[in-house]
Amino acid sequence: MKYLALTLSLALAACGGGGDGNVSAPASPVAGVKAPNGTAWSEVVSKTDEGHVMGNPNAPIKLVEYGSRLCPTCGALARDGYQPLIANYVNSGKVSFEFREYLVHGAPDLPPSLLGNCAGDAAFFPVLEQMYTNQSQFLDKLQSASPAVQQQLQSARPVDAVRIMAEQMGLIDFVKQRGIPEAKARQCLADQGQIDRWTKQTGDKSADGSVTGTPTLFINGRKQDAVSWSQLEPLLKNAGA
Repeated sequence: MKYLALTLSLALAACGGGGDGNVSAPASPVAGVKAPNGTAWSEVVSKTDEGHVMGNPNAPIKLVEYGSRLCPTCGALARDGYQPLIANYVNSGKVSFEFREYLVHGAPDLPPSLLGNCAGDAAFFPVLEQMYTNQSQFLDKLQSASPAVQQQLQSARPVDAVRIMAEQMGLIDFVKQRGIPEAKARQCLADQGQIDRWTKQTGDKSADGSVTGTPTLFINGRKQDAVSWSQLEPLLKNAGA
């Protein structure tokens, strides 16, 4: 798999990209379903072929987000929407939520993606939310990289460049504070199989035209014209949530 272009100049214009939240004719309301054994559906998390999914595996409304952990529009969606999405829709059993990595900025998106998937299934979504909460700090540190660091990146092997960017953004310390040992974090950053996986996923979705920016949202397989929570919530309600 060809390695994605390495650049510190993030293509922030690729984040978002319109979406007016147009609402189609409403579907019939769906019934809520209690989680098993007194748990919450938000605690039910598993890996999928393309990401991680939270909630009732048989939920009639399936929300999928292709997102970048460094995309400001994705960050705004997460900060505004994840809490009500989980509390009001996922925990009702009506909606499942799957997050799929999409490296809209190329290589700079790899360090947070690799470390976010290093956390394990149970911690995947809490770490994702916390990464979005701290997103501006990661971006500021990355864009203020010294000439020496930039020179290192230009001459480094791809796997070493991922590690250097993670160090520059403060991501290793970030995940250490959330229970991931440094040795494990560095191992995850060097996981060529995962690097190839996210690179291929991004390339495939770009090639078939299904994802052209982040966030890209799907409800029951249908691409939605929404990039914010204020646009997304009416679409969930009209799907019957």
